[in-house]
Amino acid sequence: MTPFPSADRRLYRVSDAMRLLSMSRSVIYEQIRTGRLRSVTQGRTRLIPASAIDDYIALLEQEARAS
Repeated sequence: MTPFPSADRRLYRVSDAMRLLSMSRSVIYEQIRTGRLRSVTQGRTRLIPASAIDDYIALLEQEARAS
Protein backbone atom coordinates (compact mmCIF):
# COMPACT_ATOMS: atom_id res chain seq x y z
CA MET A 1 0.00 0.00 0.00
CA THR A 2 1.34 3.44 -0.93
CA PRO A 3 1.60 6.12 1.75
CA PHE A 4 -0.67 8.46 -0.21
CA PRO A 5 -3.48 7.58 -2.60
CA SER A 6 -3.09 8.23 -6.29
CA ALA A 7 -3.95 11.78 -7.38
CA ASP A 8 -6.45 10.49 -9.96
CA ARG A 9 -8.68 8.71 -7.41
CA ARG A 10 -12.16 10.13 -7.01
CA LEU A 11 -13.19 8.46 -3.73
CA TYR A 12 -11.12 7.93 -0.59
CA ARG A 13 -11.68 5.72 2.42
CA VAL A 14 -11.62 7.42 5.82
CA SER A 15 -8.14 6.00 6.46
CA ASP A 16 -6.88 7.64 3.24
CA ALA A 17 -8.51 10.97 4.18
CA MET A 18 -6.86 10.73 7.59
CA ARG A 19 -3.44 10.63 5.91
CA LEU A 20 -4.27 13.31 3.33
CA LEU A 21 -5.60 15.75 5.92
CA SER A 22 -3.28 14.74 8.80
CA MET A 23 -6.27 14.24 11.08
CA SER A 24 -7.38 11.48 13.40
CA ARG A 25 -10.28 9.17 12.63
CA SER A 26 -12.43 10.81 15.31
CA VAL A 27 -11.80 14.30 13.90
CA ILE A 28 -12.66 13.13 10.36
CA TYR A 29 -15.95 11.64 11.58
CA GLU A 30 -16.71 14.78 13.60
CA GLN A 31 -16.19 16.94 10.50
CA ILE A 32 -18.48 14.60 8.54
CA ARG A 33 -21.10 14.68 11.32
CA THR A 34 -21.14 18.49 11.40
CA GLY A 35 -21.35 18.73 7.60
CA ARG A 36 -17.98 20.38 7.13
CA LEU A 37 -16.64 17.36 5.22
CA ARG A 38 -18.98 15.64 2.76
CA SER A 39 -19.05 11.88 2.39
CA VAL A 40 -21.02 9.12 0.70
CA THR A 41 -21.63 5.51 1.60
CA GLN A 42 -21.29 2.46 -0.61
CA GLY A 43 -22.76 -0.45 1.27
CA ARG A 44 -21.18 -0.22 4.72
CA THR A 45 -18.15 1.75 3.52
CA ARG A 46 -17.97 5.49 4.07
CA LEU A 47 -16.14 7.22 1.22
CA ILE A 48 -15.03 10.82 0.87
CA PRO A 49 -15.06 12.32 -2.63
CA ALA A 50 -11.86 14.04 -3.77
CA SER A 51 -13.91 17.19 -4.38
CA ALA A 52 -15.06 17.13 -0.74
CA ILE A 53 -11.44 17.03 0.43
CA ASP A 54 -10.61 19.98 -1.84
CA ASP A 55 -13.66 21.88 -0.57
CA TYR A 56 -12.72 21.16 3.04
CA ILE A 57 -9.18 22.44 2.52
CA ALA A 58 -10.58 25.59 0.88
CA LEU A 59 -12.91 26.06 3.87
CA LEU A 60 -9.97 25.79 6.28
CA GLU A 61 -8.00 28.34 4.23
CA GLN A 62 -10.98 30.70 4.17
CA GLU A 63 -11.40 30.41 7.94
CA ALA A 64 -7.68 31.06 8.45
CA ARG A 65 -7.85 34.23 6.34
CA ALA A 66 -10.94 35.45 8.23
CA SER A 67 -9.33 35.18 11.64
